[in-house]
Amino acid sequence: MSAVHAREALEPLLSEVATRSQDFEHQRHISDDIISRFKQVGVYRALVPKRYGGDECSPAQFCELIEQIATADGSAGWVASFGMSPFYLGALPVETLEELYREGPDVVFAGGIFPTQKARQADGGYRVSGRWSFASGSMGASVLGVGILPDGEQPLPRMAVLPRASVQIDPVWNTVGLAGTGSHDLLVDDVFVPQEWTFIRGGALNLDGPLYRYPVLSLATQVLSVVALGVTRAALNEIYAIAHRQQSVTGAPRLADRPQAQMQIARCEADLRSARAWFYDAIDDVWQQLLSGDDASCEQINALRLSSTHVTRVAADVARQALALNGMGGVTMTSPLQRYVRDTMVITQHAFMGDLSYLNAGTVFFGGKPQPGYL
Repeated sequence: MSAVHAREALEPLLSEVATRSQDFEHQRHISDDIISRFKQVGVYRALVPKRYGGDECSPAQFCELIEQIATADGSAGWVASFGMSPFYLGALPVETLEELYREGPDVVFAGGIFPTQKARQADGGYRVSGRWSFASGSMGASVLGVGILPDGEQPLPRMAVLPRASVQIDPVWNTVGLAGTGSHDLLVDDVFVPQEWTFIRGGALNLDGPLYRYPVLSLATQVLSVVALGVTRAALNEIYAIAHRQQSVTGAPRLADRPQAQMQIARCEADLRSARAWFYDAIDDVWQQLLSGDDASCEQINALRLSSTHVTRVAADVARQALALNGMGGVTMTSPLQRYVRDTMVITQHAFMGDLSYLNAGTVFFGGKPQPGYL
């Protein structure tokens, strides 16, 4: 089922995901039945080439899908975002891609790139051992990737792709936010990985068409930062839901009747919608450039990266303001607002959205060369 044309199927899924948010947080991963539902609505085939049975959606369509899922639950949106895996796995040899998608396009991939581990050369491949962190969605994945540095190779990490049975998952993920992502550690003990099941992370894709000329690291950033938009929209929805019904314990007017709250919510909407508009405008600018046959410029890619960082910071601030608007009602652990704030805070901590992106963006604006891996 196409991710773009699955709105009717998506609504009941979103409702169930929202209902089970606390369960995901407590168990620290998204349940297998929800991963199966993600497959049904097209999350994992959305960016897969049509030649392998995928939908080959545009970057904006995929981000909008992740944003909707994140509005139901931030961790679910974060895990679903790794449906962008064709932009990693597409660097595998064509023969390997044929094998990977032999049984269909709905391949669920998760990876732990860092810390990269030394790998021994072996006949036709590598012997891989080590521990890798932050493998979001690993509990529901059928294929896993780990970062290796074979002897004598360049410093860019190579990814070794392994079947789930070859990897042990150590459930160490215990965080203040995005707890349901299951971003556990991966353990591999002296497993042989054939050369053809490895690729250079950030290397050229063996896929044709304008979609696969979209900047890989930018998309990897955007599918995560758009989660913040969904979570913060849920926070504002929660404020609107309680604004007319919740009476202050002090006898003050309802939230909807307070002038200060009215002004603050208006500013929140303006800030969030403005950041969202620039985020999608930057995507569309690059997409139209690719459709015309040209590659994205340095300035365009800079806008992709900076708008992504910006949207996470704005979203986190708006979520915090939503929590403050609810007063004491928002500080209880039964209030979803506290979870929204925690989730958006964790998103701002991700390396893709760190302060370094401002430094790189400013360097580009001044005509300089940013650090490797930014563009």
